[in-house]
Amino acid sequence: MNEKILKRLIPITGEERAILNGEKIDKNLYMNGNASVISSKKLMEEGKLITVRPHTRFVHFPKHSHDFIEVIYMCKGETTHIVNGKKIVLREGELLFLGQNASQEILPASEDDIAVNFIILPDFFDLPLAILGNEDTPLRQFIIEHLKSNGEKSSFLHFEVSDVLPVQNLVENLIWTLINKTPNVRKINRRTMGLLFLHLLNHTDRLIEHGHSDGDIIKVLAYVEENYQNGSLAELAENLHYDFYWLSKEIKSRTGKTYTEILQQKRLSQACFLLETTDLNVSDISNRVGYSNISYFHRIFNRNFNVSPKKYREIHGGRK
Repeated sequence: MNEKILKRLIPITGEERAILNGEKIDKNLYMNGNASVISSKKLMEEGKLITVRPHTRFVHFPKHSHDFIEVIYMCKGETTHIVNGKKIVLREGELLFLGQNASQEILPASEDDIAVNFIILPDFFDLPLAILGNEDTPLRQFIIEHLKSNGEKSSFLHFEVSDVLPVQNLVENLIWTLINKTPNVRKINRRTMGLLFLHLLNHTDRLIEHGHSDGDIIKVLAYVEENYQNGSLAELAENLHYDFYWLSKEIKSRTGKTYTEILQQKRLSQACFLLETTDLNVSDISNRVGYSNISYFHRIFNRNFNVSPKKYREIHGGRK
């Protein structure tokens, strides 16, 4: 990590000094009435959508959740987290994304274990998600549902990306602009986060599995995103070293959809995009999205949108 950033993060804070002097953690610094939910209002200035703070060392943080999205980046050393009951050792250069309802416990860190916590409100992700594309794809839906949702789902994603230079540079850029209060920081950081998402989606092989974490499903959705034209569940199962029938059931259980339904959603989403933005004829679009049978393409398109591809293009102002 950049030495200038590390020098800003290494000094012992007033809170850490009090802990070293034997004082207990002051919960009022983190929580309002609910003693188990850390509040963004305690950690972030009013009107802000994102902030960064050094991880507090030398203390055990008991089980808690957040009313925000937390992204933890390990600058140096390591920290140990218990997330949704699963032990995660976060090492230098790694990232841990926690959804709003994920439960977290943190074991004490030493002086040389330097991490930062990004405190992020869901609205911050509007532009980063738009950078992923406006298509209503399964992968985009999954990220929205598991990072922005404040419903019952409690998800986390652990990326082992210490040797992925673009990811490291983008995270350092986020830290730098926030701690130095760079002008136009909101615009810069939203676009930086969007680029970070794109790079992380290029490295779904670096998602670390923790039992039934969401890493395996992200890999499934990323595969469909890249191979929707001619990919198959058999090839995917082989790539992931999973039993075909087990993977089929797992996809249905975790997403509520079959592999075929996910594939069809992606293909139709791409077809809509091409109808709106190109002058390709319907037959060419059908082939491009993976349907060699034009009659079948017309049938499923009508079934899903209640209009023909030609009519859809007219309604949505696509090229003739």
